[in-house]
Amino acid sequence: MTELKAGRSDVKLLRAVVAVLVLALPLAVQARDTGQVFVSSEKDNALFVVDAAKGDVVNSIALCKRPRHMQLTPDRKQLLVACSDEGRVVVWDIAQKKIAEKLDVGNSPEMFDISPDGRTLYASNEEDGTLSAYDLQARKKTFEVKVGSEPEGVKVSADGKLVYVTSEVASLVHVIDVASRKIVKNISVGQRPRRFLLTGAGELWVTNELGASISVIRLSDHSVQGTIDFKPPGMRTEDVTPVGMVLSPDGKTAYVGLGKANHVAVVDVTSRQVRSYILSGKRAWGLALSRNGQTLYVTNGLSDDLSLIDTAKMKAFKTVKAGRVPHSVVVDD
Repeated sequence: MTELKAGRSDVKLLRAVVAVLVLALPLAVQARDTGQVFVSSEKDNALFVVDAAKGDVVNSIALCKRPRHMQLTPDRKQLLVACSDEGRVVVWDIAQKKIAEKLDVGNSPEMFDISPDGRTLYASNEEDGTLSAYDLQARKKTFEVKVGSEPEGVKVSADGKLVYVTSEVASLVHVIDVASRKIVKNISVGQRPRRFLLTGAGELWVTNELGASISVIRLSDHSVQGTIDFKPPGMRTEDVTPVGMVLSPDGKTAYVGLGKANHVAVVDVTSRQVRSYILSGKRAWGLALSRNGQTLYVTNGLSDDLSLIDTAKMKAFKTVKAGRVPHSVVVDD
C-alpha cells in the first residue's frame, strides 16, 4: 500500500514538471526562429519588422541614430545593430522586444563581424579610419588598428585568426592578424571595395562598387585570382555599383546587389559566371536569404522598400515599404 502511494506521488510530480515545461515552451520558441525579417532604416532611425509568412510590415521601432549593418548573435536570440551616429552597437532582445544593451565600439561604426567563438566583435569605424575590437564578455573595447580611409566591409576568417577590412578610398583589403593586432598584408582590389563573402571554395570575394565587379581572393596566399564583371543588359557601366552579397544554403550560388543598376546578379560560385540578372528596386543594396534559400530579401535604398524575390523563378513577387533609406536586412527564420 505504501509503494502504491509513492508511485502516485511520483506521477503527480511528473505531471507538474510537464505542465511547467509546456508553459515555458512558448517563451523558448519566441527567443529565436521567430519568422521575422528585420530591416534597418538609416533616415527613420528605426528598425522595421516584417512578417516573413505574410510579407507585411508588422512593426517599426525607434531604435537609434542611423542604424546600418545588423547581425544575429550566434544563439540567434539577439540582434546586433550598428548605430553610426551614436558610436555604438545596439543589442536588441528579440523575445523581449527591447534594447538589452548599448556597446561603445568606437566612432561611426558601419559594418562588423563576430569571431567564430562569439567572444569578439570587430567593427569598421568609418570616420576614424580604424578597425576596433570589442570584447563581448568583458563588455569593453580591447584594441583598434589604423587602416585606410573609409573602411567598411569586415569579415573574420573561419579560424578567427585574421580579420579582413575594406578601405573604400585606398581600394585595398587589409589583412589583420588578431594575435599581433597588426596589418600583415594589403591586397589591391578594384575601385571602392565594399563588402565580403566567404565561399566554400577557399575564396574571399569583395565587391568593387565603382569597378562594377568582384575581386576574387585566394585565402591560401591572399592573391587575387580573378575578377567577376557585371554587365546587365541596357545598363551603363557607371550605374553598376555592386555592394551586398549573400551565399545560397548549398554554397553553389551567390547573389549580388548591383546598387544603382536596380538588379541582383545571380552568380555560379564554381565557374564564377553570371547566370542571370533579377530586377529589383532602386539601388539594390543589402541582401539576405531565407533559411531554405527560396526567398531573397533585398533592401532598395533609393525606392525605400524591400524586394521579396523567388529564387526558383528568379523574379520579385512582392515589394514592401521599409522606411527611408533601408540599409541592411536580417532574416530570423
